[in-house]
Amino acid sequence: MISERANFEQTEADRFVPTNHVDVRSRWADDHLQGGAIIGLAALALESRFGLPEFTPARLTVDLFRSARTIPTTTKVELVRDGRRIRNSVCTIEQDGIAVARATLVQYRRSEPPLGDEWVSEPPVVAPPNEDGSLVQIYSADLGWTSSVSDHQNARRKRVAVRGFNVVAGQQNTPFVQAATVVDATSLVTNLGTAGLGYINGDVTLALARLPRGEWIFIQADTHWTSDGIAAGTATLLDETGPFGCGLVTALSNRNAQIDFSGTPPPSP
Repeated sequence: MISERANFEQTEADRFVPTNHVDVRSRWADDHLQGGAIIGLAALALESRFGLPEFTPARLTVDLFRSARTIPTTTKVELVRDGRRIRNSVCTIEQDGIAVARATLVQYRRSEPPLGDEWVSEPPVVAPPNEDGSLVQIYSADLGWTSSVSDHQNARRKRVAVRGFNVVAGQQNTPFVQAATVVDATSLVTNLGTAGLGYINGDVTLALARLPRGEWIFIQADTHWTSDGIAAGTATLLDETGPFGCGLVTALSNRNAQIDFSGTPPPSP
C-alpha cells in the first residue's frame, strides 16, 4: 500500500488501479471514483502521448458517460489531427471493457497576439487561504476560508482553493494535469446550496489561456443557471498571479441522492 497521496497506481502502459485513499472515492457512492480522478487521468494520458512544448492545451472536455468505479481502469488515446497550429486528440477511459468517459483535447501553438487593444474582464481579487495544512479550502462571503464544505452550505457566491495530489503514484502532476484534476470543483462552487450538493455532472470543460503557476489553484463561481433539474455553471480559474482559464460544467438533478455535507437527513418528499 502506498503512502503517497495519489489517485492511481500504474500497472501497465495504459492500465491503472485506483488507490485506497479516501479522497479518491466519490461522495455519491463509496465504490465510485470522484470526477477529478477520471478527468486528471484523461489529461495525463493525452498530454503524455501528444503534448508538445510549443503547444498549449487550450481545451479539455470530458463527457462522463457512467459513474466510474474503484476498479482497474484503462485508457485508449488517438491523435485525430496533427496540424501546424492545432492538434486534436481523444481519450476513452474504460472499465471492464465499457467506456465510462471520453475526453477531447485541443492544443494550440503559441504565437504573437493580434494587433490592437481588447476588452478584458475585471480580474477577481482572491485572498490567500489559511495556512492550516489542508489541501482544499472553500470560501463564501461573510465566512472567509475554511476547510469544511458544510460551513458553506448557503446561497452565497463561492470559491475554492486546491493544492491537490498526484493522478498517478510516483509521477508529479504537470501544471496541465493539475488544473484538470481540480476543474471538477466548478460544480461544487456553482451548485452547492443550502441543502448541499444536488446536481451531478454530465460533463466538464477546462479552458486555458496559459498553464497555472504555483501551489494553489483557485476556482471562483461566475454563473449558475438552472431550469427543470438541469444546471449550467461557469467559473474562473486563478493562481497566485491572476486568472489563467475557466471551467464549465453541465449537470442534472440527483435529488434522491443529494449530498448534505452537514450530515443532516434530507426532508421527506
